[in-house]
Amino acid sequence: MAGLGALIFSIMVLGSIGAVNPELEQIPVATVISGGFPAVRYGHAEVHIVGWYAELAGDCVGDTGGADASAAWLQRDCPLRVLLPAQPSETVTQPQLEQKGLRLEARTGGPFPPRAGPSGPNLQLQQLVFIGHFEDPAAANCVPDRVDRCRNTFVVSDYAGLIR
Repeated sequence: MAGLGALIFSIMVLGSIGAVNPELEQIPVATVISGGFPAVRYGHAEVHIVGWYAELAGDCVGDTGGADASAAWLQRDCPLRVLLPAQPSETVTQPQLEQKGLRLEARTGGPFPPRAGPSGPNLQLQQLVFIGHFEDPAAANCVPDRVDRCRNTFVVSDYAGLIR
């Protein structure tokens, strides 16, 4: 039996050598937004991005994406959901979020964290890991002046708190 245990240990050690499992690799949002267009760097691959979540709904100014349902969810201005490299203040403005954050969307409108407070921006008390992709096929249907923004919007499939 000792030989079997050694074999299993060897397989476990050797199996862990090589590329990092994409499900375990968490990319800081600062890395994602500082290196050029995310759609070019990550394509449609599933990635896990860590950052501070903020959402503006009632206080958001902009449109709901237009009449084309195939792209409205991806190109809308409001609600504005972003992932930031640092925790924003409770008085953060929409232009600040748009300038400093990575835009988030989801085809179904979720999954996103529930409101942390009754009004103002929805801010969380911890960093979150968002799972999803860039370069969504719906970006091709965005209006011409929003195609690049649509391609570089992170389309969320799930999120979780950080494991500490």
